[in-house]
Amino acid sequence: MPLIDHQRVFLEWLVSQAEEREIDAVLISGDVFDRSVPAVESIALFEWALIELARRTTVVLIPGNHDSATRLGFAGPLLESANVHVRASIDAVDRPIVVTGEKQSVQIFGIPYLEPTFNADRLECERTHAGVLSAAMQRIRQAALPELPVVVVAHAFVTGGIASESERDVRVGGVPDAPVSVFDGAHYVALGHLHRPQEVGTQNGMQARYSGSPIAYSFSEEGQQKSVVLLEVNDDEIDATLIPTPQPRPLTTIQGRLDELLSSDAFAAVEQHWIRAVITDGRRPERPMERLRERFPHALQLEFAPVSGGINPSTRAVDISKLNPIEVVSAFIEYVSGSEPSAEEVVLLEQAVERVRLSEVK
Repeated sequence: MPLIDHQRVFLEWLVSQAEEREIDAVLISGDVFDRSVPAVESIALFEWALIELARRTTVVLIPGNHDSATRLGFAGPLLESANVHVRASIDAVDRPIVVTGEKQSVQIFGIPYLEPTFNADRLECERTHAGVLSAAMQRIRQAALPELPVVVVAHAFVTGGIASESERDVRVGGVPDAPVSVFDGAHYVALGHLHRPQEVGTQNGMQARYSGSPIAYSFSEEGQQKSVVLLEVNDDEIDATLIPTPQPRPLTTIQGRLDELLSSDAFAAVEQHWIRAVITDGRRPERPMERLRERFPHALQLEFAPVSGGINPSTRAVDISKLNPIEVVSAFIEYVSGSEPSAEEVVLLEQAVERVRLSEVK
């Protein structure tokens, strides 16, 4: 799915929001890129966004499990002089970024994605997600200034969060998540990793929330209202407001027989959407994706779900040694398509079988 233009729309919108709302800090909670070695155009777009945001506000960011912490943390001290604070290693988790607003100052700590296998020994804790996060938070509690609210930016899978298809599993030892209680001591936890915007816990005066991805990355996110979280801090009170983000092209699933999808006015309003098409024809049509894209140029996924016929889960195995090759192949076609092969198809099967037989004779 070519999303670079859509990501650019979001980042331009974010820069304008930072300026219009006079935002004191922008927090980026990981998965800046979708791979450890990102595309050149993605790096260039991110560089542009950092420059524009840094001209207007403070930027705090951490690497996620998709990112390379080493690459993202490159030139961290130099970037700090430009008001961009990258927290990419254990050594920096207890270094607060103090942001002073018009009425209130806050201290922000960053916990990057901590792979337990690589970080448990350094943190002297058990080799689990809960173990490394608890150890990181212990360092933060010891370093935090008692007079200022604590905001933690973290990349983790917190118990109770609802995942999407496009997130990379962070499972270690069969336990991929950690309880929200590991963040005790924080007033607000800005979480990254899950794409669905959601609150995952409030306890002991602490809120924890995933802002979610700013645009959709899989059809499991269809229908979600994407947003960013606007935090307003007054003493120890933190109010979170969701600000909807622009969605240049929605995701839509359409279903029906192929000829219906190509002709019905019911689908006219979604012709320019990202499309997942579920084809219900009894038999698989010819060139379905090619034909779909004549009407829906942004069709991405194609699934087949015959309304009648199709694979019968109760079908039992048969002894194919008692059948001739034509019968075997014909039975398979009927099994997967729900109908017997046509006379023309039987002729083609006979010709194919005959060619195989003659090649074996030679």
